[in-house]
Amino acid sequence: MIPSGWRRVAPWVVSAAALGYVLGFATDWQEIRAAADRANVPLFLFYATLDKLIFFLWWGVLQAKVLRRFVSHVSTGEVVAVRGGAELLRTVNNPVADAGFIYGMVQLTRGDVGAVVAAFGVPVACHFTVLLVQATLALAFLEGGPAGNGDVALAAAIGWTFVLGALLAGRFGGWERLLRSRLGPWLRYVSPRTVFPYLGWFALFAFFDVAIQGLASRAFGIEIGWWALAARIPILYFFMLLPSLGNFGTREIVWAFSFAEYGTRDELVAFALAMNGVFLVLHAVIGVIFLPRAVRLVLGMREARRSGEPVPEPLLHDAGDP
Repeated sequence: MIPSGWRRVAPWVVSAAALGYVLGFATDWQEIRAAADRANVPLFLFYATLDKLIFFLWWGVLQAKVLRRFVSHVSTGEVVAVRGGAELLRTVNNPVADAGFIYGMVQLTRGDVGAVVAAFGVPVACHFTVLLVQATLALAFLEGGPAGNGDVALAAAIGWTFVLGALLAGRFGGWERLLRSRLGPWLRYVSPRTVFPYLGWFALFAFFDVAIQGLASRAFGIEIGWWALAARIPILYFFMLLPSLGNFGTREIVWAFSFAEYGTRDELVAFALAMNGVFLVLHAVIGVIFLPRAVRLVLGMREARRSGEPVPEPLLHDAGDP
């Protein structure tokens, strides 16, 4: 168990250390400003904004589909509103925003915390699987192959080791123990047939993700190979799990080291900083827009429960049901 005090200061420590290294170590600020000046700013802002908005809506719609299938009949608008309100917390870091979203959905659906967390895990697991397959396939098309791209090979090896470990744990009784836990009623209805559609949606999102990152970097004057983006974007997602403040520092490190052959360190740091800046503004804007509706939904549901009015029950049902 991580001490609560460390959990509170970890984002500050990680971001301060990462930013101190990236921006304070051999960084030429004149070159960063020059790189920004060379960028097609309107086009870059368009691609960066589109990236964030599609990411936000894609996850919101898919999470609504998962929750409707496995937990409770909630509307897509309600889920998007709660996720939108949680975006304000994403200005701090991703884990805090995800925790806020889960709390809001538990209140909204009257769902069991374990069931909501498990349903939230379906899109996360699907995205992880798609990213792992993406990196593994792209590795075969990179110049130098696995030997010349050790970072991608290592990330893929770690990912597949995790998958193998999960399969072995299930083979030796781990799955049965989960079925006996509070997640059991929900997990009984999880199968490849029920999960496969979400894998397809995230595979489609992966194509968009690579395309929009490539277009945004080209608008910034950095032409990164498409296979290099496909292979290393999964590494970026891995580092985004670190408890940093708004991903500042971690994103810059990944771009500076992962794509060093496609631009100077200062160009790559400038691009990553610009992306983080755009995302920070959009997190705040989306949060301010949706937070009032999210709060009304959650408070309205809690008031209905207190007054005894009928509210939607958390329906755990067979995934084959309509």
